[in-house]
Amino acid sequence: MFDQSQSPRLPLSAGLGYKPQHYTEIMQNAGPVSWFEVHAENYMGDGGRPLAQLAALSARFPISVHGVGLSIGGEGPLDGAHLARLKALCDWLNPASFSEHLAWSSHDSAFLNDLLPLPYNAASLTRVASHINQVQETLGRQMLLENPSSYLAFDTSDMSETDFLRELATQTGCGLLLDVNNVFVSATNLGTSPQAYIDDFPLDKVGEIHLGGHDEDEDDAGRPLLIDSHGREIADPVWALLEYTLARSGPRPLLVEWDNDVPDWPVLATEAARAKSALESIPA
Repeated sequence: MFDQSQSPRLPLSAGLGYKPQHYTEIMQNAGPVSWFEVHAENYMGDGGRPLAQLAALSARFPISVHGVGLSIGGEGPLDGAHLARLKALCDWLNPASFSEHLAWSSHDSAFLNDLLPLPYNAASLTRVASHINQVQETLGRQMLLENPSSYLAFDTSDMSETDFLRELATQTGCGLLLDVNNVFVSATNLGTSPQAYIDDFPLDKVGEIHLGGHDEDEDDAGRPLLIDSHGREIADPVWALLEYTLARSGPRPLLVEWDNDVPDWPVLATEAARAKSALESIPA
C-alpha cells in the first residue's frame, strides 16, 4: 500500500525508549541496545536541543516514533493540526516505524492525560478504520496499532479485542504493535488467560513487541488490579509471557519501555540485555 523501501527498518533486536538524560552514555556506549523509540509529541517543536539530539541519535540508530495524542479511538474527527505536526516530524526524521494506541484521549476541545478504552463493535470498527486510513494517507506510510491495557470491559462490545485488531489490519493494511505487558495487565484485571489472548492474536501482522513494568494494586473487592505504569522493572510473569509469544511469532523488534521514575542508564541497559537474550534464544 505504501512504498517504504527507502525507509530504515528496525532490527530484530532490543530497543529502549529514549530519555534525554541518557544521551551522553548512549552515544558513548549503547551496549545491548540497537534502536530507540521516541514519543512524537516531545519532538514537535521547531528546533532546539531536543531535535538536535534526536538528529544525532538517528544518524547512529534506527528510530521508532510512538504517538500518544492522536486519539485514534475517539468519536470526533482527528485533530488536523496535530496530524500536520506529526507528518512534519516523520518527513524530517524518516523513522523506521510509527505507531499509536487503540485508545482515545480527547473529546471536543478537552484533552485527557490518559489512554482510554473503547467498545469493540461495528460502529467503533468503522470509525477507527477511517482514522487509521486518514493517518496512513497523510503520513504516506504504514502505521502500527498497539493493543491497550484494560481495566474494564464494555457491555456493548460484540467482538473480541483480537478480532477487532485483526479486522482493522485487514481493512486498512496497518500493522500491529503487540504490548505483552498490556496483555498481562488486561488478562489479570479482566480474569482471562494471557496465553489464550496470544494464541488468538494475528501475530503475522506484528511489527514490534513492547515490554514494560506495571504496579500492583487491588480493587474494592480485594481482587488484583494491575496498573500499566511503565515505572519499574518488568515482572517475571511478563518475561515468561514474552517467551511464550516469541515461540509462536518468531523474533520481532523488541522494545523495553520505562517512562516514569526513570532509573540510571545501567538499570535500563540491564533490562535491554535481558530482552536481547530472550530474542537470541528464539530460532529466526
